[in-house]
Amino acid sequence: MSDVAELLDRIWRTDAAGMLGALSRRLGDFDRAEEGLSDALAEALRRWPDEGVPDSPTGWLVTTGWRRALDRLRRDAVGREKMARLAAEAPPEPGVDDRLAMVFACCHPDLPEPARVALTLYAAGGLSTAEIAAAFLVPLPTMAQRLSRAKRLLRKRGIRFEVPQPHEYVDRLPTVLAVIYLVFNEGYLSSGRSAQRRELAREGVELARQLAGLLPREPEAAGLAALLELHQARVDARFDSRGRIVLLGRQDRRLWDRAAIGRAALRLRAAVRQGRPGPYQVQAGIAALHALAVSYEATDWAGVRGLYDRLYALDPSPVVLLNRAVATRFAVGPAPALDEVDALGARLAGYHLWHAALADLLAALDRTAEALTAAERALELATNPAERELMSRRVGELRRRL
Repeated sequence: MSDVAELLDRIWRTDAAGMLGALSRRLGDFDRAEEGLSDALAEALRRWPDEGVPDSPTGWLVTTGWRRALDRLRRDAVGREKMARLAAEAPPEPGVDDRLAMVFACCHPDLPEPARVALTLYAAGGLSTAEIAAAFLVPLPTMAQRLSRAKRLLRKRGIRFEVPQPHEYVDRLPTVLAVIYLVFNEGYLSSGRSAQRRELAREGVELARQLAGLLPREPEAAGLAALLELHQARVDARFDSRGRIVLLGRQDRRLWDRAAIGRAALRLRAAVRQGRPGPYQVQAGIAALHALAVSYEATDWAGVRGLYDRLYALDPSPVVLLNRAVATRFAVGPAPALDEVDALGARLAGYHLWHAALADLLAALDRTAEALTAAERALELATNPAERELMSRRVGELRRRL
């Protein structure tokens, strides 16, 4: 029984999107698809230990779920007419389109962001409600309600479980990529009480890989996957044994996963060769320059700065210019970089990393008192516990220099 339960858990995590998508597309109802699959999972737990695991476990679950869904429709007066139409169809087999349909439905722009994230992790990522609640540090009932509201919104808005046409990707794909990036970032450097939640970051990487596999002709999907893989390859060096952030320049590069970096670089090159650049590909390019450098000092800072120029052309954000200024410090010098950071003050005065960058540049120019003021402000604005600890250490260092 325990072996079967473990197998079903693995199947759900890897194939939930395809199974739910197959049933939801044909039933037109996420809840009925979920109920049918829940019945199928329960039946598998009862039968498989004695009868053995079928040759196609996923096909068996979808077929059984389909039959259970039709049984429920037969008992439902409202659903009898639909049941009569559906009963003549063959049980659906999940495929690539079913997975894509589920991912795009979960990330539909008509849904609010919290609903997109929760549904994506649940229906496309195969996480349980309890796991999602734990990942986002909210009570289980709260997350259960969030998922219920998200499902109701799917039904209320009439969101169809269909794969967008290729010409619709321009409008729909960015939302999907943004949701996956948000999932990863929330795990990579949490906004909550924990500094990092590696399981959530890993889930973001896996979702990005799956999407890149489902959409091989969409270079931005591959760009996002490469970007997250490059970040994840450095994760073991980002925190010390006491849970404190280790900045890139001080990380032990021997802890980086060089094989993963190589695979991500190959993925990025293949994406770039398609000739349709986008912000995720450019960000991945920046991450690759950092990851492939033999040392922090040997980084191609001019190349990093140039890629930030390209990124700003695609995404004209002041945060992009702030990151460019960090590259300017090493490519040109701290004084020109300080000018660039100062120019962003009106737009980023409430952003803790602007004050942190200002403090570093002022300190590099031996303007210690001003640097301390900026570092103290960065500490006031920071919310992540690891970032607050880092800024607290920086404040202490600057005070000792006075």
